[in-house]
Amino acid sequence: MANVCLDGKVAVVTGGGGVLCSLMAKALASCGAKVAVLDRREESAQIVADEINAAGGTAIGLAANVLDLAALKQAEEKVRTTLGPCDILINGAGGNHPKGTTTKEYLFPEDLKEDMNEVVTFFDLDAEGVGFVFNLNFIGTLLPTQAFARSMAERQCGTIINISSMNAFTPLTKIPAYSGAKAAISNFTQWLAVHFSKVNVRVNAIAPGFFLTNQNRALLTNPDGSLTARGNTILSHTPMGRFGTPEDLIGALLFLVDDNASGFVDGVVLPVDGAFSAFAGV
Repeated sequence: MANVCLDGKVAVVTGGGGVLCSLMAKALASCGAKVAVLDRREESAQIVADEINAAGGTAIGLAANVLDLAALKQAEEKVRTTLGPCDILINGAGGNHPKGTTTKEYLFPEDLKEDMNEVVTFFDLDAEGVGFVFNLNFIGTLLPTQAFARSMAERQCGTIINISSMNAFTPLTKIPAYSGAKAAISNFTQWLAVHFSKVNVRVNAIAPGFFLTNQNRALLTNPDGSLTARGNTILSHTPMGRFGTPEDLIGALLFLVDDNASGFVDGVVLPVDGAFSAFAGV
């Protein structure tokens, strides 16, 4: 990290209270950036900001709902007056919801019987649940970009990093809403890179493979720490044979935000996945 200098830069990280994005915020701060940590829960954002400040960096924690444009504009004003205009935007907020998830990987004829109420098939998916997942991920990327990228466009400098997923390349079973939303993120990243190209704002995305987070830990591991069936399937299709750690994302992040290293890299979706996306299964 010492080779990446972000002195004088202001970075905004949405979802900054989470496992992955909190480490991203700290990494940016360690390279000299002043960081605004945004999270739906102000307490979570402030904890990360306090840790950055205690380590000698500069950070503020703010509550902001990524689905509320008015709240995001208020946060942008607070960031601008406290730290300065945003130079780096990390659109990290996102997630899944059970109402956008099927019970089984495949639909079987017996699942269509009326007495199978405990099984959620494709036909039982809740439209509001699916909409929530799509909005949280896609609209939750679009609105912060509207709020924070205008100053980048006006100053003709800046970089945006979106968070895609392995689901965007090939959808995983059981989670159609999340897969579709992340595919939209990848497409939006490419669209926005072209749209912002004449105002010198670069837009790229990171597509993490499988990382153990608070959101998915119960799906991938048992209470005793052993792998669930789904966890085993994932690792058997990850040639490097392990889950990612938050630290595995930092190199890609710093490469993409560093204009000296990636000044001509624009509109890419960079997998960080232990070769999961390259593996055909045989």
